[in-house]
Amino acid sequence: MEAVGRGCRFDGDHGSNEVPDELISVLYKDFRDTLFGQVMYLTGHDQQWTEDVVQETLIRAWQHSDTLNREPGMLRGWLLTVAKRIVIDGWRNRRARPQEVELDSSENAEIADQTEQSLSALVISEALRYLDGKYQAVIYETYLTGHTVREAAVILGIPEGTVKSRLYAAMKTLRRSLGELGSR
Repeated sequence: MEAVGRGCRFDGDHGSNEVPDELISVLYKDFRDTLFGQVMYLTGHDQQWTEDVVQETLIRAWQHSDTLNREPGMLRGWLLTVAKRIVIDGWRNRRARPQEVELDSSENAEIADQTEQSLSALVISEALRYLDGKYQAVIYETYLTGHTVREAAVILGIPEGTVKSRLYAAMKTLRRSLGELGSR
């Protein structure tokens, strides 16, 4: 391994605050595999997270390159310590926020908001109270229980035509009543 000591010559201008690209290349070449292996263990073998941590560690080394002790043993220790702290912060963040879940699972699917439907049923039932009993019976048998006009006629003991005409009259009255209830 090539030593990246304090006495190494870089092609950059030492008087400026710019970091020589050679330092980053050497860090990546010499320490990436060691860093990757250690971080992979710390992240529970999460490869994507490991890659992110290694990248963040090298970015921090680049940001602090003017104060880094470039002796290989010290540099390796610094990189591993920084990586470990990044992983610890990641674990803390994961515990602090709610656990992510799959949206595909039916047990985790959102339950539809029934408020609008309940409110509509309440308004309709209020409007039904103002109907004559014969109209209420026709609405109940057709719309609420789901019977056909023929079945409702048999159940109510009236002709099919009467069921149809009462439904028409009941719906007309309901629409008018609902319009009045809605304008209140």
